[in-house]
Amino acid sequence: MSSVTTRVEIVPSGQTLGAEIRGVDLRNINEGEFAAIYRAWLDHLVVLLRAQQLTDEDLIAFSRRFGDLDWAPIQETGRRFVEGHPEIYVVSNVIENGAPIGSLGAGEATWHTDMSYLEDPPKASMLYALEVPPVGGNTYFCDMYHAYESLPEAMKRRISVFKLKHDGTYNSGGYVRQGVAAGDDPVNSPGAYHPLVCTHPETGRQMLYLGRRRNAYIGGLSLAESEALLDELWSYATREESAWHNVWQPGDLVLWDNRCTMHRRDPFDANARRIMHRTQIKGEARPTA
Repeated sequence: MSSVTTRVEIVPSGQTLGAEIRGVDLRNINEGEFAAIYRAWLDHLVVLLRAQQLTDEDLIAFSRRFGDLDWAPIQETGRRFVEGHPEIYVVSNVIENGAPIGSLGAGEATWHTDMSYLEDPPKASMLYALEVPPVGGNTYFCDMYHAYESLPEAMKRRISVFKLKHDGTYNSGGYVRQGVAAGDDPVNSPGAYHPLVCTHPETGRQMLYLGRRRNAYIGGLSLAESEALLDELWSYATREESAWHNVWQPGDLVLWDNRCTMHRRDPFDANARRIMHRTQIKGEARPTA
């Protein structure tokens, strides 16, 4: 550990979420610096640290300071992880020797919360940029505290008792998950039910918890009622004033709170190379009202 204390500078994005943290080399941070990063992450929901030079071991070591790590999920191309490091999930469109090195391709990734179709979703995710396309592939985040706070009071009361099924059929790239049959029946699709309004276990703030739109279903309603209500809720969740996006540079590390944000990705030229390494921090409490 360095005996020199680096000055941590927090630069808010100006949106309801998002901040850049400057003056930090994540390979070598002391307890005070980590505490400042952690606080900024809770306060701003998603934080960006630029010009990092991390090995896979460095990325895992920093990620573990937030909690235990999940293994890379099984996606449409199988379980794509870094050899010897099953905690690092490879997000990439690159093909080597006829096989994809990662998942999610070059297309659009729609708004989603990571792994919310599980009973115990991760609490946080980190994405580290190794190679990025010259244009496209930007990642957008939206603030689910703000989405809930912007709802009319009557709507807040109405949805307070509902649980939402988070579909486990498709990933955010629209690919069918391995071992699951394709289908678009929200009532009967596989997935986990979570409260539509959750309370953050660390901040105590309430947020809308939508997960992803496709095949979502609000238990106890007719399909038509569920679809109409979800369409209305999503119109609040993805408004421009509650979103921030990152135009990636190599060496960027973005850390987001998976409990109170959603994110999506712009498509990019399939002939360009994009290689990202992602870690996920295990959830310590199930989504609860």
